[in-house]
Amino acid sequence: MKEIKMVDLYGQYSRIKEEIDKALQNVIETTAFIKGPEVKSFENALSNYLGAARVISCANGTDALQIALMALELKPGDEIITTPFTFVATVEVVKLLGLKPVFVDIEAGSFNMDTEKLESAITPKTKAIVPVHLFGQCSNMEKILSLAKKHGLYVIEDAAQSLGADYIFADSHRRKSGTMGTIGCTSFFPSKNLGAFGDGGALFTNDLAIAEKLSAVVNHGMIKRYHYDYVGVNSRLDTLQAAILSVKLKYLDEFNTARRTAADFYDNALMGLHNISIPVRMKYSDHIFHQYTLRVKQGQRDALKTALEKASVPCMIYYPLPLHLQKAYADLAYKKGDFPVAEKACGEVLSLPMHTELDEEQQHFITERIIEFVN
Repeated sequence: MKEIKMVDLYGQYSRIKEEIDKALQNVIETTAFIKGPEVKSFENALSNYLGAARVISCANGTDALQIALMALELKPGDEIITTPFTFVATVEVVKLLGLKPVFVDIEAGSFNMDTEKLESAITPKTKAIVPVHLFGQCSNMEKILSLAKKHGLYVIEDAAQSLGADYIFADSHRRKSGTMGTIGCTSFFPSKNLGAFGDGGALFTNDLAIAEKLSAVVNHGMIKRYHYDYVGVNSRLDTLQAAILSVKLKYLDEFNTARRTAADFYDNALMGLHNISIPVRMKYSDHIFHQYTLRVKQGQRDALKTALEKASVPCMIYYPLPLHLQKAYADLAYKKGDFPVAEKACGEVLSLPMHTELDEEQQHFITERIIEFVN
């Protein structure tokens, strides 16, 4: 059996090595390392794939979130609603801009924002909602968009873990994750479903006026060369990464299908185990399984993690402590018990190996170790 990896980046590369190497060599030979033609080509290809009017690439997913907020010209003290169960970048950029994060608890099943609790968090200072499409499936966007329209709020989708997932509206029409709100943001961190060979990110929007502002903000606030209309940042997707991503984008649906197949294997093997809950698949969203995350109950999560690691099965905890209990955000004055669903999830979640190169022999070994532990 091959070594089990949490993410097998080399295995994926080896399948498309010839195309990747050719794309990289072309950039090297042209030496257009910054803003080369491959960058615009990738932006156009991703725009077509998503059905978004514009895609603006940037240096990483954290920058994408910050640039989105900057382009909306929010003011210090404006409130931004999101969840405490997410990677820190979602809230970090809010604080860096002098805005105020306001948390809403998550659903126990999806790990996404509990939209039944959303409206009660909206105040006259609220300016935007940032739903995080966690682990590979969309938040309840129909409800979020409805409340945003009712209260005149922006919606910034954190789609870093859900690129390629479809949201299914009540009338059965579909939209890609990240394309339903005012602005969508994603990361091309190597382990993402569409991952670069380094850092990268992008923003999507269907509002052309906002797109122009985003394009300026990523480039020092510049629209005309050396004329600065906005305060901006220097955040570029380099040409080598764009070339790699252009190749990998052609395989994104295939990659996501491979992840779903692996998730189906896990589901079938682990369904019904005592004190183990498999991921919940919401009816309104595809799940592209950026992570395959179990809930391990009755305080057994850490023991299972130790047992798997002793058997050379990597696993990870995303996330061990919710953001409202982190030292860096103590000034928000939240306390333990304020978001009990998120807090409980932090004590139960365990993510198993999930990537495009998993084979059934590996998954059989992984699931057998879990079954042995439970029994």
